[in-house]
Amino acid sequence: MEHRPGVQLITEQLIGSVAEEAARSPRRRKNYNFHSGDGDNPHRFLNVLLAGSYVRPHRHRQPAKAEAFVVLAGHLAAFTFDGSGSVTGGYMLGNEPFRGRTPSKITEGGVARGIDLEPGVWHCVASLSPIAVCYEVKPGPWDPLTDKEFAVWAPEEGTPEAAEFLAALLA
Repeated sequence: MEHRPGVQLITEQLIGSVAEEAARSPRRRKNYNFHSGDGDNPHRFLNVLLAGSYVRPHRHRQPAKAEAFVVLAGHLAAFTFDGSGSVTGGYMLGNEPFRGRTPSKITEGGVARGIDLEPGVWHCVASLSPIAVCYEVKPGPWDPLTDKEFAVWAPEEGTPEAAEFLAALLA
């Protein structure tokens, strides 16, 4: 296949390579950026999450940024929360019917291909399959100091409490 400038293909080989990196990561996930740098707008990337990866609930409020996920492979659970940490919505995301055990906090029926979140919505995602791959888009630029506001009511990543929090969401 001929390479064309300005064109990046999402192939099984690319997904496999990113999944291998996710497997080596203590976070059990890995992004692959299609945008060229932190200052680009929008940011477009693959987000490969392995089962057990904990994404701490967060929101993008200052600066206000919407965020969208479209699942390319596997299944994700997406959760939204109120300001005190109560689940306000649970959504099954995937590109085929789900054959596993549905977590009790999934409040919406059926499997959606993706989700679009308005700025300021508390949210997190979790893989329901050994590997889940999504295409994610959100506005740039990216500044690690302001990109996410982490929920004070949710445990920090890498703690024993984080594993318990994730297990409770997926119960």
